[in-house]
Amino acid sequence: MKDIMGIIYTGENDARLRELTITRAIAAMPVAGRFRVIDFLVSSMVNGGMKNIGVIMQKNYHSLMDHLGSGKEWDLHGKHEGLHILPPFLTRENVGLYPGILDALRSNNSYLTRSKQETLVLSNSNILYNARLDELISFYRETGADITLMYTKDPTMIRDEYGTYIKVEENGDVTDMEVQPTHPAYGNCYMQVFVMKRELLLDLVDKAVAHGLHSMDKDIFLRLIQSRSAKINAYEYKGKCWHIDSVQSYFRFNMEILDPKMRKGLFRDELPVYTKVRDEMPAYYGDNSTELNSLVADGCQIEGKVENSVLFRGVKIAPNAHVKNCIIMQDGQVQEGAYIENCILDKEAIIRQNARLIGPEAYPIVIGKNVVI
Repeated sequence: MKDIMGIIYTGENDARLRELTITRAIAAMPVAGRFRVIDFLVSSMVNGGMKNIGVIMQKNYHSLMDHLGSGKEWDLHGKHEGLHILPPFLTRENVGLYPGILDALRSNNSYLTRSKQETLVLSNSNILYNARLDELISFYRETGADITLMYTKDPTMIRDEYGTYIKVEENGDVTDMEVQPTHPAYGNCYMQVFVMKRELLLDLVDKAVAHGLHSMDKDIFLRLIQSRSAKINAYEYKGKCWHIDSVQSYFRFNMEILDPKMRKGLFRDELPVYTKVRDEMPAYYGDNSTELNSLVADGCQIEGKVENSVLFRGVKIAPNAHVKNCIIMQDGQVQEGAYIENCILDKEAIIRQNARLIGPEAYPIVIGKNVVI
């Protein structure tokens, strides 16, 4: 797959993640105890044979750059290809945030033009999946389409007033598209992943931006479908995927991944997920500690009770503290006698002695980075 390159766009709207994305992009969100969202996307591309991967950044990208580094964890630190970090490129025309993905691609025209691969796969970063992208590429080539979209029929991905949905005929052709419909008419959720020729993308982006257009879905795909000026078909992804675009969806993913069946479906031997490796001591469990159905990362100190929770590196749970249905990010602390339920603690947040925080499962409480309660 040396003639395939990958692009990951990380500039999606993150307002619904509230405090969690004040200092980080969605792609840098910590998940499943030791990973970031970006790990799954880059790993899927690497497992699909891609050696040239560009990550387009928008804002709050310092933690993402630190995590990706040179790309060596994904074997993407070669001299000529490898991982390319593409921060915002300011020009006279673009003096702030990209209005849309088309503007981001146009600003990175030189990288796309210099790349030697004939075909590219582009993915957004607000849907988490672990896919066989080589199968997507094979489908694209075998069907002779101009553009192939990846979609899922997973009913949990269908949401009113959010997302993009496509009508897929029996032969796989896409004949209609809805963008953020009030009530989706189609049960096929477009996963914001597509394949097309690099030169075709450059041409489409150049013409769209020249006419003041910003959206890939509304301003390119929908217009091509309606005018029938390109052959667009769809590849069904049959694995599990999740939205990571709101506090609720982020919380739901981490709670669902506690199910061994869900973990087995996401972390497959033939599709390893690579991440930045940090050396830590194994988790410590005190004599009176209890851990039930939880993911506990290395470096944690557990002396209280942890139940149905995800704990990242360096978390400390004091004696007689009780943590239930919670996500606690790196170096968080729950002090002696405290009880928290349905909460998300960002990095280095502290819950003081005997504090009590109980959030509704549908709307978990979010404690920001370095906040002390």
